[in-house]
Amino acid sequence: MRIISFFFGAVLLLISCNNKGENTNSYGSLKTSENFDIAEEVVELSENVTDSKEVTIERKLIKTGDISFETDNLLETRNHIEQAVKKYNGYISADNEYKSSQNITSNLTVRIPPENFDLFLNEISSKVERFDNKNISVNDVTEQFLDVQARLKVKKELEQRYSEILKKASSVKEILEVERELTNVRSDIESMEGRLKYLQNQVSYSTLNIRFYKEKISKAYSKSFGRRILDAFSNGIDNIKWFLIGLVNIWPFILLIALLIIFIKKRTKRKK
Repeated sequence: MRIISFFFGAVLLLISCNNKGENTNSYGSLKTSENFDIAEEVVELSENVTDSKEVTIERKLIKTGDISFETDNLLETRNHIEQAVKKYNGYISADNEYKSSQNITSNLTVRIPPENFDLFLNEISSKVERFDNKNISVNDVTEQFLDVQARLKVKKELEQRYSEILKKASSVKEILEVERELTNVRSDIESMEGRLKYLQNQVSYSTLNIRFYKEKISKAYSKSFGRRILDAFSNGIDNIKWFLIGLVNIWPFILLIALLIIFIKKRTKRKK
């Protein structure tokens, strides 16, 4: 009886040990699976952090253009340009007009947001039959812009250090030296800030120089032959008038010359 009970006890002990091993294995597999999932999450997180640290540098481009063309109607062309400037949120920074014996010319300098530059140019070109000159250029100043920004940051940090040193300066000599260096640094900062402002202005608005002109028609060719004969006769009379007026203006010299000629003739006769 004792042998049978001992046998059943041993069997139960073996079964319980197997169950514990299975539980342990399942727990271990669960733990490994959880660790694998966590590792994947860490990798994804690190990739997201890396992506967030990637800095996208915005290109700094300065776009300029020059166009020149002939027009039949200066006023109509000007109105068309001014309407296009308002439509594309630009402004006219310079406006000049001059006349010569051959033509009347208008020069406009227009500033347009870079995203509207091509649209504005296309609208202007739609009313132009032929360009005498058309030149568009793009200048990349990204490196220059970043360089000035970096040097400006260093100068501002140096300004902060000099300000701290100035607070701790004890003697008059130290104060004067620090103030002199501080003045030089602030002058450099103002110069760099002005340069950045200029670059930003050039980047924010593209520049287009527009020259349009109208040829003058000579009045002499527009008149009839008879009318030109009459004008020529009238001009001849006017020339005679101006000639007589000129003689009257120099009458003292004419009188002096006449007296001199008479004197020379009399002297010649006496010698003979």
